[in-house]
Amino acid sequence: MKQTLLQEKYPVYVAEISKTETRHATVEDVIAYFKDKIAANPKVKFIGVFDHYAHTTQIGGTIAPEIKAAAEVIFCFGIALPNPLVLAVRPRSIGIADLGDKFVVTFLEAPMAPANEAMEAWTKGLRNAD
Repeated sequence: MKQTLLQEKYPVYVAEISKTETRHATVEDVIAYFKDKIAANPKVKFIGVFDHYAHTTQIGGTIAPEIKAAAEVIFCFGIALPNPLVLAVRPRSIGIADLGDKFVVTFLEAPMAPANEAMEAWTKGLRNAD
């Protein structure tokens, strides 16, 4: 897993996971995996899944040819609401893109270390694990 800056301002975690490194064969399988991880943590609330590929296709948008499927799992850690500004960085999402031979899993760095640690552990767990 690596960290990068998207457009020189958004801190993003990125994991490229070859399909030979995981038991998950589809974006739907990876979504189910993350939903299980979210459900297992009593401080995290699952919100939904957004099929970004279907939406972009439906509106006639542009999709890179190597992307075969793409979706976001949306959830919230929300263990504190210290001020109204934190609403700007919630809820969280993890993006999953199928590039044929691999998945690219991404998420924006959270302003809360436990959230980053959990999302990173969940993502690393995709490699030949549960």
